[in-house]
Amino acid sequence: MATEDERTLIDLALSGAPSLYAEFKGIFSEETIRRLLKESAEALKGCQVTTYPPIFAYRFTRERLTAIAQIEGSILKTVPEVLFVCTHNAGRSQMAAALLDARAHGNVHARSAGSAPGSAINPTVVEAMSEIGLDLSKELPKPITDDVVRAADTVITMGCGDACPIYPGKRCMDWDIEDPAGKDLATVRRIRDDIAQRVDRLITDLTTIQEPS
Repeated sequence: MATEDERTLIDLALSGAPSLYAEFKGIFSEETIRRLLKESAEALKGCQVTTYPPIFAYRFTRERLTAIAQIEGSILKTVPEVLFVCTHNAGRSQMAAALLDARAHGNVHARSAGSAPGSAINPTVVEAMSEIGLDLSKELPKPITDDVVRAADTVITMGCGDACPIYPGKRCMDWDIEDPAGKDLATVRRIRDDIAQRVDRLITDLTTIQEPS
C-alpha cells in the first residue's frame, strides 16, 4: 500500500496532466497520460530523486510520451535520435547528451538514461559543464524505459558494463570512458573533453549527407 508521502507525490505529479493533455491532444488519451504520470512518479521515487520530484515526473513523462509518439508515427522524427546510457545517469551520459544537443545545433537530438539511476547529478560534473556554458544543475538521473530505447536510432553505452538493448535495426555503440564519480575537477574536465571529441565525431557521422554516386 502506498504511503501518504507517495500518494502526495503522485497527486502533485498529476497536477501537470492538463498541460500534457493540451500538448498531446489527439495523440494520447487523458487516461494514458495520467497512467504514465503515475508510472513516472513511481519510477523517480525508486531513483531517490528528492528535489522537485513532481516537476521531474512531468518532464520525464513528457519525454516518454514524445518517444512513444515517435515509435507509433504520431510525431515524425526529423533528426536522428541518440540515447546515452550509463549506470547512474549522473555523469558520463548526462555530459554526452548535453554536449550533443549543444554542438549538433538541432541536427541531432539526444536523450540519456541510467540502468541504476542515482539521486542527483554529480556536482563536479555540473561544475565542469558550467565552465563551457552548459547547465546540468536542473537535470535529473532517469531510468531506462523501453519507449526511449525503441525511439532511439543509436544507443551508446559509456563503458560501464551496461549491455545495449537489442532491437532490430538499432545501432549500438560503446564508448570506453572513465567514470567521473569521486574524481577531482581536473580529471572531470579531461573526461568532459574526451566525450566532446567523441560527440563531434558522432555528429559528423550522423549528419554527413552521402552524395549520390
